[in-house]
Amino acid sequence: MTEELSRTSALASRHIALGSGLEDWNGMGTAWSYNTNPEDEHDAIRDAVGMFDMSPLKKVWIRGADAAKVADHVITRDMTKIYPGKAAYGAILTDQGTVCDDAILYNCGNNEFLLCHGSGESMQRLQESAAGLDVTLEFDDDLHNISVQGPKATEVLNPHTSADLSEMAYFHHAGTDLFGHDVLLSRTGYSGEKGFEIFCAASAAGDIWDKLVAAGVMPCSFTALDKVRIEAALLFFGYDMTAEHTPWEVGLGFTVAKNKGDFRGKEAVLASKGQERFKGVGIVVDHSDMVAGGEMLKLNGEEVGVVNSPGFSHRMQKSLALCHVRPDAALPGTKLEIVGEGVTYTAEVNAIPFYDPKKTRVRA
Repeated sequence: MTEELSRTSALASRHIALGSGLEDWNGMGTAWSYNTNPEDEHDAIRDAVGMFDMSPLKKVWIRGADAAKVADHVITRDMTKIYPGKAAYGAILTDQGTVCDDAILYNCGNNEFLLCHGSGESMQRLQESAAGLDVTLEFDDDLHNISVQGPKATEVLNPHTSADLSEMAYFHHAGTDLFGHDVLLSRTGYSGEKGFEIFCAASAAGDIWDKLVAAGVMPCSFTALDKVRIEAALLFFGYDMTAEHTPWEVGLGFTVAKNKGDFRGKEAVLASKGQERFKGVGIVVDHSDMVAGGEMLKLNGEEVGVVNSPGFSHRMQKSLALCHVRPDAALPGTKLEIVGEGVTYTAEVNAIPFYDPKKTRVRA
């Protein structure tokens, strides 16, 4: 664990026992690998059920008479349509209309919202949107997040909660109990599978984790998480999108509510539509392993893009990558050349997501 880590998961000792070195992500020691094979973890998520400690995500409560106004201003989604018990995924923009973070925003009712985000600037933008309004912002690092993902997630969790998870729709959530602990259960995840995120107090996280293990849920590392999220073409801030990119360039245009009221970066982001310098695409590489990332992409000898997030899917037996390419090179079927340090491969632009392209499993 590096000296720079400022946050600690209540599950850190369990990660160490499983072989993790608690590498840094977002200021918290994170299980990037375990002693188990990440391909077995990958299989658990796709065939049964696995779980990740997603507590390194940052959680912020937005409370007060103006909470709804602040929530609606800080994100690209129209939060006036997100009723209590529902959540929305969207982009957090700079005033210039570029993506400085992505987040899920939960409407918890009674003038209370929960913003869950990664390593970008959500908190800074929230503070700006809240200035002078009747609202409080509380960063809550006691709130832990255990993500249970896979086709058997409902089957495993349902006997241990008074909520009927079989009736919970995608991107909905409810305050309930789990293994006798107060939790917020959300039908969300980052895997491309049906699953749930368990928000709980740090004091409850260890007991919930242990009881999930006893119920047959496999602990999974962030190495496995990277595999499943690349298969599902789910973006990772800092790699697939940065504050240099507009939502239209990285495939987040669907999150921009063009007809909503004022929101941060509105004028700039709407003006940037149709001005895309590149598009986010997936490629399949003619290679028996994952590429390194950062390689140049060429079309007919001309540089047209870059590899952002590479991964090898043993289940699909394909070397995959999420990339940015010039718009004229973004059509599925386009043949590209990958040029890295001392290596050259051929690749083909592929429709995304690679896995479950109609997204039927996550919405099941």
